Amino acid sequence: MPHPMSARFGRLLIAVAGLALAGPTVAEASPAVGLPLEEQIQVCAACHGADGNSPQPGTPSLAGQPALTITNQMIYFRERLRQNDLMTPMARGLSDAEIQTLAAWYADQPLETPDEEPDAELMGKGQELANQHRCASCHRADFSGHEQMPRLAHQREDYLEQAMLAYREHTRGGPDTTMIEVMREISDDEIQALAHYLAHWEE
Repeated sequence: MPHPMSARFGRLLIAVAGLALAGPTVAEASPAVGLPLEEQIQVCAACHGADGNSPQPGTPSLAGQPALTITNQMIYFRERLRQNDLMTPMARGLSDAEIQTLAAWYADQPLETPDEEPDAELMGKGQELANQHRCASCHRADFSGHEQMPRLAHQREDYLEQAMLAYREHTRGGPDTTMIEVMREISDDEIQALAHYLAHWEE
């Protein structure tokens, strides 16, 4: 039986994709539109790294993310359901096929693990919080994500903090409100511990 969240997001994706059929906008298209995949990856590499492992503070790594996660978020950016000064214009004009091809490529790239040693105290607190808030129920026990649920394990720690804060403060955007509810009562210190634990997660 499909997970109810999967069915919900499947309907959302169909609805959002339908917006693309409404006609072009007058805004300038992304510089990646119409390029071969290899050249599109070079455009994305400026922020997300040549292999999807981001070298930029606050910028997520795309390597190892579920393809549907990337596809959904790119469509949200393209249709301005999620606003970002960089990504909204970068997604503008990309076709569904281009987005899906990019997403599949990034999903196949290995995600690097952090170089620095984890902090034992933060790891313990983060694990407790992840269990308390049942993060694994959506993101899987190894936090690898699946379908529309993003991979959290080994994501950039600063990006995880940034994303969780944005959900708590209602500034993230996008049609899903699940994480807003999850993050509602979580403190800055708890967000720091969760981000550290997920970034350094080990089985």
